[in-house]
Amino acid sequence: MSATDIRTKTDDELADQLGNLRKEMFNLRFQRASGQLTGTSRVRIARREIARIMTIIGERKRVGKA
Repeated sequence: MSATDIRTKTDDELADQLGNLRKEMFNLRFQRASGQLTGTSRVRIARREIARIMTIIGERKRVGKA
């Protein structure tokens, strides 16, 4: 998902998506530790999507305070 797609979502949608991605990362870490993870690229993609969402949320908070 690109940053432009994320910016069109509401704060509630971003919070829901962030929660889902964090759960996914939790599961992926367990799969990696147990040797069951087959698609290792998904870890990287999920981590970057979390960072994008957190960046957009941070930008919105800073704009709101100004």
